[in-house]
Amino acid sequence: MSENRKTVERYMDGFNKSDHGQILSCLTDDVVWEMPGAFRLVGKEAFDKEINNDAFVGNPTITITRVIEENDVVVAEGAVQSARKNGGLLKAVFCDVFVLKEAKIKQLTSYLAELE
Repeated sequence: MSENRKTVERYMDGFNKSDHGQILSCLTDDVVWEMPGAFRLVGKEAFDKEINNDAFVGNPTITITRVIEENDVVVAEGAVQSARKNGGLLKAVFCDVFVLKEAKIKQLTSYLAELE
């Protein structure tokens, strides 16, 4: 397994545990995280604030269904579930496109579709 893929797996594992340190250790200082139509964050500090979104409680459950890698790009598809603070459960599928530099995530574009 490549170093880039190991970084992405460590990043996802960190989200499953809500482990800020583990997640942030996978990022470059100038990381850019974009969810088209929702937000664009720049830097570790901004990224850190979004790890635990105020609309949710507890740790999410992230399941990876496919990973594709080419050069410094890793694409991960999967599903996520998370308890909403106001009740109910978020159930969604995602596709995350990671651009890495020296085995650190430099850019992340997240596409998310909520399931009914």
